[in-house]
Amino acid sequence: MIKLHGHEISGNSYKVRLMLSLLNLEYEWVRVNLMKGEHKSPEYLAKNPFGQVPLLVDDETQIADAQAILVYLARKYGGEQWLPTDALPMAQVVRWLSTAAGEVRQGPENARLFYLFGTGTKINIERATEKSHFILKHLDQHLSTRTWLECDRPTIADVAIYPYISLAKDGKIELDTYAHVLSWMERFQGLSGYVPMLGV
Repeated sequence: MIKLHGHEISGNSYKVRLMLSLLNLEYEWVRVNLMKGEHKSPEYLAKNPFGQVPLLVDDETQIADAQAILVYLARKYGGEQWLPTDALPMAQVVRWLSTAAGEVRQGPENARLFYLFGTGTKINIERATEKSHFILKHLDQHLSTRTWLECDRPTIADVAIYPYISLAKDGKIELDTYAHVLSWMERFQGLSGYVPMLGV
């Protein structure tokens, strides 16, 4: 049985929940109480020394980091559908995994963290807001000529980017002016296996 260690308000945990559901895989949800610091406990750090969620356990395999888990699940259980193996399309998909860990984290993810947890996060909200609109403009332009981020079909590129974009309003980032992004989100929500998150 696959086990997913995560927290319900974590967008990165949500990415993996989405992928598991889209692949129709059964799993056990193991809640890690971030508010009580369970992710920094010796027991959890023994599994993931970075002290972060999510963490996927599949039999004897343990994988941390949402993007890495998406790759693992896609390659092990999804065939070519979610992560192509040809060089160019694979590179195009991986580019969006990097964007999720870079620009999306610096923008919508950080803005959301700021408003959820306050100034104690030490996040520069002006910079996070600016970064949010930077990536949203590029995402909107990219989606103006295509239905999905790459490969003319849903891939883990879409799964990696969707959660924090869909949660942007938690960071007081309005999406109303990004029509192509909104249409893409609607298509994503129509996928078989889609599951919502609190706040979406």
